[in-house]
Amino acid sequence: MPTPYGSRGGMAFGAEELRVLRRALALALHPSPASAEDVHDCLRLAESVDEAAREGTRLRAFLLADLARYRAALPGTARGYLALLEEVLAAGYRPNPDDLAALRALRGNPAAAALLDRCRAESRTHLLALPGGRAAEEPARKPAEKPAADPKPGPKPPAPVRSPRPDRPIPTPGEVFPPRRKPAPPSANPPQQLAAG
Repeated sequence: MPTPYGSRGGMAFGAEELRVLRRALALALHPSPASAEDVHDCLRLAESVDEAAREGTRLRAFLLADLARYRAALPGTARGYLALLEEVLAAGYRPNPDDLAALRALRGNPAAAALLDRCRAESRTHLLALPGGRAAEEPARKPAEKPAADPKPGPKPPAPVRSPRPDRPIPTPGEVFPPRRKPAPPSANPPQQLAAG
């Protein structure tokens, strides 16, 4: 069965488990019919990994609770606290503000001073890796000037077209443009001009 913690908190596998893992990876990369024995071994390895992960979670919770107890009993438990803190740091634990305060209080101890420097360096690296973290580390800059207002305003949007009133019918072209009157035909008897006398 894999052990919960190997180097740097990783999971450690035995020789038999590595054989099964290699076989499972080979089947995943080059699909081929798997024997019943291969399937059984892979299922057993998966169960072992799940159990080791659960055991790792339990172990981590126990170590962190133990760390809190040692921290609460400082300075009398400095030696055990520092050893335990170093162990959980190696397993990926990030120190909280209480740990940093405890290490600052123990700065006279060379091991505590070294751990404090390490914790500060890891915290700084973590901050820089976060989005916007680099900006948080840099000194504040002057706010950027606002762009000047555009002296030439853009074209105004067209006025909305009013829809006709629903209670008033739309006039027909004949109502808007009445037909022209035909000119009167010339009369058959033109008026006689008076001769000058």
